[in-house]
Amino acid sequence: MSFEKILVLDDEAIVCRTLQSILRKRRYNVASAGTIAEAERVLAADHFDMLFMDLRLPDGDGIGLLERVAKQPEAPFIVVMTGYATVESAVECMRLGAFDYIIKPFSNSQIEITVSKAEQYRHILNVARFFTKEDTTENELIGESSAMKKVRELIARVAPTQATVLIQGDSGTGKELIASAIHNQSPRSAAPFIKVNCAAISETLMESEFFGHEKGAFTGATARREGRFELADGGTILLDEISEISQGLQAKLLRVLQENEFERVGGNTTIHVDVRVIATTNRNLAKSVEKGFFREDLYYRLNVFPIHNPSLRERLGDIPILARAFVERAGRKHGVKVKGLSAASMQCLLAHSWPGNVRELQNMIEKAVILTGEGRLIEPAALGLAPSDNPAGDTAKAPSPIILSDEIVPLEEIEKACILNALRVHKGNRTHAAKALGIALRTMRNRIAEFRAAGVPVPEAEGGEESLA
Repeated sequence: MSFEKILVLDDEAIVCRTLQSILRKRRYNVASAGTIAEAERVLAADHFDMLFMDLRLPDGDGIGLLERVAKQPEAPFIVVMTGYATVESAVECMRLGAFDYIIKPFSNSQIEITVSKAEQYRHILNVARFFTKEDTTENELIGESSAMKKVRELIARVAPTQATVLIQGDSGTGKELIASAIHNQSPRSAAPFIKVNCAAISETLMESEFFGHEKGAFTGATARREGRFELADGGTILLDEISEISQGLQAKLLRVLQENEFERVGGNTTIHVDVRVIATTNRNLAKSVEKGFFREDLYYRLNVFPIHNPSLRERLGDIPILARAFVERAGRKHGVKVKGLSAASMQCLLAHSWPGNVRELQNMIEKAVILTGEGRLIEPAALGLAPSDNPAGDTAKAPSPIILSDEIVPLEEIEKACILNALRVHKGNRTHAAKALGIALRTMRNRIAEFRAAGVPVPEAEGGEESLA
């Protein structure tokens, strides 16, 4: 993230010319001033990234100007230059907000190193505004179903590449976790990972959020601001719910994907970036293209490597694993160690339809942990569920009990519970239930035969045995 405009304040013409020569070779726009009053006029009229200033000036002491400028919002990085250096002066300048302190005469390399340090420091500060330290345990992709194994395989294949990724799936399935996993396993993992929630930003501000703006570009633009693409330079940008952006912005986004360049709102300087794009959506973008809501050319640019994130209904076998993880996570977060989930609670979780997917399960468990309290089992009332939530409405056919506590439960019991609930949710259709669980249809048929031989009630499909695919 390079600087663009630098102001040099010094009453010695040779110093101004020398700095201008050094900085213009690096293609910076450089302005100069010889007095405090002139510098204040220039700073008021335009935004500068950096200010090189002398302390002894014809119309006063530069310390006062340093203090005033450093207190301004979006203040430039200030580098003090003096031929009369003292320890006390250096300490005072740094205390008032100077970025660096240079003693005259200086070398070309000193100036270049100082500017580079300031650019790197500003980039770190700006990225930090959009970066939140996250608990890595909360970013894990939990589940052992075949659907989740396929997602992990796709992540492992695409992460080392530079390909653009489009992650599609229902709301609450954890699409952002897939994006984080791709970034963390990529060669860009040490670079910024910048997220933009396209559904949470108004249409009028979206372009500025993407590409930044110049001072005065619109009402309220009191200073220049870098956009998210600029902040993500060298790293990855996540465009969450990409389907929500306007068609006008879709065209500008297409240019970034094609050319890796853009201009800030209100600016005319072309900015080049190296950014990997990951987009997510809970809509069917192909249908949005057919209806004219989404640009076809942008869709193909985004859909280089598609990943489908399965709904919780497609991975019912993962519910016990997810529930256990969420109980432990909520316990750590709130300092409440519950004993686990009762058999009745697990029956209700397995029977629920989960319209809100994994997010609904996580929120439900967190609330239940708080309501249950220390050392007790979570019961259905704390979950807000009841046996009547069973889609089949037949408690006599409830699955075998599973308790997520210190009690060891045989795997065959967990398998039985998952299969019976998958059949219940899919109204006895073996093919759909087997697909949701990630098992072969032959395995499903064999297990059903075993259950019936043991006298276990098995949900029937509508129309009788012949309709079971």
